[in-house]
Amino acid sequence: KVLATRVTPEQGEAVREKVPSVQYDPVSRTLTAWREPIPQRGLVAVCCAGTGDLPVAEEAVVTAQMCGAAVERFYDVGVSGLHRLLAVLPQVRRANAVVAGAGMEGARPAVLAGQMDKPVLAVPTSIGYGANLGGGSALLTMLNSCAAGVGVVNIDNGFGAGYLAAQINRLAVGGEYA
Repeated sequence: KVLATRVTPEQGEAVREKVPSVQYDPVSRTLTAWREPIPQRGLVAVCCAGTGDLPVAEEAVVTAQMCGAAVERFYDVGVSGLHRLLAVLPQVRRANAVVAGAGMEGARPAVLAGQMDKPVLAVPTSIGYGANLGGGSALLTMLNSCAAGVGVVNIDNGFGAGYLAAQINRLAVGGEYA
């Protein structure tokens, strides 16, 4: 199995010219390749709000899947419209680990963790309005969360969150790392 992250469209095209079997995804900015299908076990949930968070969220999705975790996406579940998050909460609770990307004030991971009995991996994203400080304001909010069960990765680190979520998932379902 091969996973490359932060791949530009130009880099993706250059690699695909040489190795046509490689998959390039422009949203997650990943290149992937595998010889045989990767069994997907357990469940990781990936939650984010707006389209600005999608590259980071999709990087987490691809990473977790490459590590053998089944993934369910929950997008457009911002905390400013809390009803959208509450509507999918029963499905999110089925996951063994949750990746929660958030820009702006970075509140989504704490809100989720307050409603869950599973680990929530917080990913601050560098998008947002006002003085988001390139994701710094979301990072500080997440680091200061009063909700138990929140682990924080660095700004825009969908890979790190997806990898850690897959490890937690693997421990929950038992078995070897894919």
